[in-house]
Amino acid sequence: MFFYDALAIGSAVCIAASSMFVNELNGRVPLMRLARWQLTAAFVLTALAATFAGGWVTLELWQVKALIGSSLAGIVIASTTYFAAIFTAGPRVTALLFSLASPFALLLGYLALGETITPVQGAGVILILAGIAIAIGMRRRRPAPMIPLVDARPIEAPAPPTPPISLLGIAFGIITALGQAVGSLLARPAMASGVEPFAAMAVRAGFAVLVFWALLVLPRMRRDTDRLVARDLGLAVTAAFFGTALGMSLLMAALSGGNVGIVSTLSSMTPIVILPMVWLRSGQRPRARAWGGAALAILGTALISLN
Repeated sequence: MFFYDALAIGSAVCIAASSMFVNELNGRVPLMRLARWQLTAAFVLTALAATFAGGWVTLELWQVKALIGSSLAGIVIASTTYFAAIFTAGPRVTALLFSLASPFALLLGYLALGETITPVQGAGVILILAGIAIAIGMRRRRPAPMIPLVDARPIEAPAPPTPPISLLGIAFGIITALGQAVGSLLARPAMASGVEPFAAMAVRAGFAVLVFWALLVLPRMRRDTDRLVARDLGLAVTAAFFGTALGMSLLMAALSGGNVGIVSTLSSMTPIVILPMVWLRSGQRPRARAWGGAALAILGTALISLN
């Protein structure tokens, strides 16, 4: 079982690396266009890998249908609501709400597949969720504006009131987490039956590609037709390789033999894994509370993997 846990953690690492590349495109490429680029690149990469690995022969019609359903919930719907949640609630709140995918997956696995977890594994799940909440659930402190007095000695002005979080954004975030959990649940039977992971991801990415490119028939979707920048396209393809192609293929492989709730929990550790990457990229060390959250997540991982 530890092998499948390791695959899930590897998926989190790859998706974190992908997020770093996507962040470089922030403000330069519209999100829907980026989704089309990434999913198209992911489909090409995974389709080629499935061809070389002979994965297409492992697919049957019922498995393709299950993977299409998984793509509809976990990629098409969840990706759209994920972007909407970022726009309306902000990335910090969205990332925190995304951690709800784990308890959703546990509940769905229990109700639909009859899966169980031990009390020790349950404690590990709680520690991981607590670690994620501590690491990404705190608001960054900004230096308060300084107001000089007559004697040139500054005092701190009170921080401006924080705007309320959009309830619509919270709803989008919950739908995203639920979509991810449902996508994992629908993919589980196909993966457990022996579908090759690259072929599975190629089916999921291919269906999403058809949907996102079909959306271009809508006039509003055709507005983001600015000129193509080769560097931006290269970053998008690199992000697709680490995230959708390699990261999601590792997740599919983990689902082929791992507990759906445990795998979903470990693969949701991306906000923790990304901390050292952000440190290396920005040169700014995350606060102690962020590392404390990561430590809780590592302890939770140990409880799950070693039990």
